[in-house]
Amino acid sequence: MSPPAAAPTPRPSALLLRRLAALFYDLWPVLALWMLVSALFTVGYTLAGHASRDNIHPFSALQWLLWLSCWLVAGLYATESWRRGGQTLGMRPWRLRLQAADGQAPSRALLWKRYALGTLSLLLAGVGFIWALFDRERLTLHDRLSGTRLTKL
Repeated sequence: MSPPAAAPTPRPSALLLRRLAALFYDLWPVLALWMLVSALFTVGYTLAGHASRDNIHPFSALQWLLWLSCWLVAGLYATESWRRGGQTLGMRPWRLRLQAADGQAPSRALLWKRYALGTLSLLLAGVGFIWALFDRERLTLHDRLSGTRLTKL
């Protein structure tokens, strides 16, 4: 009689430097999207009767709307990329894939939760990323709180 087959071991979580490199790669398509959104706001601002040399005033409602729009467009890029194949453009060369903690494809709500928590993590000086250095499974704080896993392929 043959011994029982061992359960497959899960792939290890992605290393922090890989995650940060993928995030750096993703900065470029996101910057392009932000430029597009900003151009649309600038055209709209000019068509609304403002001189073409005038800028949107700092801390005005319109500037906050511009920042929110940029955040949402970046979120659409990330969440749709994760939903369609588990990877953004920056994750592909680093061979990273996002999945739910149970190994299945995450829901849209879960992906937006991860995106929001990841944003907060970055805004807090990367504390959520540094968390991965001390986590026993090498998960970032936004992975842990959202129930997602970034794994190496």
